[in-house]
Amino acid sequence: MINDETDGMKSAANPRLGEAAYDALKDRISRGVYRPGDKLTVRSVAETLGVSSTPARDAINRLTAENALVYAGPKTVIIPVLSESDLREVTVVRIALEGLAAEEAAKNCGASDVERLKSLQIQINEGLGRRDYASVLWHNKEFHFHVYGRSGLPRLVGLIEAQWLRVGPSFYGLYPEFAEERYGVRNHEMVIDAIEEGDGRALRAAFESDIRIGYLRLRSAVRARTSV
Repeated sequence: MINDETDGMKSAANPRLGEAAYDALKDRISRGVYRPGDKLTVRSVAETLGVSSTPARDAINRLTAENALVYAGPKTVIIPVLSESDLREVTVVRIALEGLAAEEAAKNCGASDVERLKSLQIQINEGLGRRDYASVLWHNKEFHFHVYGRSGLPRLVGLIEAQWLRVGPSFYGLYPEFAEERYGVRNHEMVIDAIEEGDGRALRAAFESDIRIGYLRLRSAVRARTSV
């Protein structure tokens, strides 16, 4: 655990700062802002989040306890690199959880949700055209979690978030192939169509297809890395 006793009283006096830093760092990891193997320090996290060292340290310690970060030294942590078995496990869990959330969401989605998803997809497409994959990944999470949030099952959404925390940094392995072939775009179009038709099973199938196709690409990236 990264520790500094001189900041202990500050941390206790500002618990909200620690919680906000934790939420912000967690969100950045799940959106793929960092890549597998990236190194983080208390100083770099504090500067990125615009906070002091205490809440940054608290955020890092909490996320290492959740295995979203691993120690690489006394003052350094890294983003974990998933093995093929790790990736398969995350994918199996994601298919089950996200498929369920999508099917439940179909009961609650309406025209305003369709418009929101279409707007997000435009931003995704523009990012793909610019090869701005950071933007694509950012808006991709917005797209997915907009639908999952409409399930009305917040604990289920929390479980899904935990899986994205594990796999999010690996999403960079999808590109540029996903951009060139537009696999994700077609799956997202199927999502929007299913919502417009009020078809829960089709909505579930669209997200499951998105996850499976992504898994195949990520698995290829893992195998290429381990064969070197």
